[in-house]
Amino acid sequence: MKHSILIVDDEKTTRVGLSKVLAEDYKTFEAANGREAIAILKDHTDIDVVLSDVRMPEIEGIELLEKIRGDNKDVIVIFISAFSSIETAVDAMRKGAYDYLTKPIDLNKLEITIKNAIEHKKLKTENILLKQKIKEDKSPKILIGNSEKINDIMKVIERVSTTKATVLIQGETGTGKELVANIVHYDSPVADGPFIKVNCSALAEGVLESELFGHEKGSFTGALYAKKGRFELADSGTLFLDEISDIPPSTQIKLLRFLQEGEFERVGGTVTLKVDVRIISATNKSLENLVKQGKFRDDLYYRLKVITIDVPPLRERPEDIPSIVDFYLKKFTEIHNKRIKGLTPKAMKMIKSYDWPGNIRELMNCIESAVVMTDREYIDIENLPSFLFVGMDKTNSRKDKDNLYEIEKKAILDALEKSRGNKAHAAKQLRIGLRTLYRKLEQYQAE
Repeated sequence: MKHSILIVDDEKTTRVGLSKVLAEDYKTFEAANGREAIAILKDHTDIDVVLSDVRMPEIEGIELLEKIRGDNKDVIVIFISAFSSIETAVDAMRKGAYDYLTKPIDLNKLEITIKNAIEHKKLKTENILLKQKIKEDKSPKILIGNSEKINDIMKVIERVSTTKATVLIQGETGTGKELVANIVHYDSPVADGPFIKVNCSALAEGVLESELFGHEKGSFTGALYAKKGRFELADSGTLFLDEISDIPPSTQIKLLRFLQEGEFERVGGTVTLKVDVRIISATNKSLENLVKQGKFRDDLYYRLKVITIDVPPLRERPEDIPSIVDFYLKKFTEIHNKRIKGLTPKAMKMIKSYDWPGNIRELMNCIESAVVMTDREYIDIENLPSFLFVGMDKTNSRKDKDNLYEIEKKAILDALEKSRGNKAHAAKQLRIGLRTLYRKLEQYQAE
């Protein structure tokens, strides 16, 4: 895609002349004053550089610069002026101008300045992405565990990461689908490009379409400015569509078109845009079942599942639990400045016996809670969250059952006391069903 330059000058000959010179390498726009420039910037969010005169009618160059910075635009401003004032130049640079050139314009110097300005903007963007990548790097580079299922997934990731193939990640909530997406992106040919994430279930239908594809000014009530969508922001990188099963039919059609042709229009727009974006999607629902129910397009489903990665729930790989516990124990002891060496055998047995419906996310929260609540070198049973003791594993010994039963009873009665007898609130706090709580209370009363 060509970079865009807005030339702002009240002298038509200067404006048109610069536009002709720059049009071969750049997409150019023209404005006769600051007011026209502001209107153009609202309608065209892809402008990279503003080349502006300083003295103009209506809105002068410095005021235009202040307006651009006030709108938090990352547009680079270069001033050109026949009046070489050191004070004006210093003021312009202080307020965020990239450079200040005097007329008559040295075209060679101008071209070098524009190239340097665009490179500067690119480096700023890359710096933001680098910070994001560093943040992602704090997560494990691989899926934690040595089970056969995890090893198989890592083999698939290794193969697919060297390509730009579309990937569909399936698995229950909390199993680590986003982590899989991170690994695929950062080991891929587009690892240096943007990694843009969208949670499709968190946005209403109209909002989602605008977020993905962008919109033009006036395309709907409240669209005061044109806006780039996530597809444009992810150009030369990866777009991760989480909870893709919740995309409405109208958006499914536009997404299918992009996957087939690599192009789209903004909401309310007529200009066809093309970007180079790899799609990784994730779902905690069966897209195949949704296709059978007529809730998801079969042609889109086939386009999304070029490569499918199924992430198993934690209950299907209990042998990985100790490794996961160890990873998060080290992480949270460092965060909370604790000196905890590990878990007692009883605490680890309790953790391994639990079903973990919330998967790794729930286990992670459990370990952090235990770290915070422990004041000894080893985490013991009494430091674990109370929800672990409801519905204990039948494989525990009689002695263990008696001990755990007392801990469970104490946890339930403590929760009731804290909630001042509100059973619904206590059940929610314990993360158990209200019927289960009533059944447990009846059992205690019968003792």
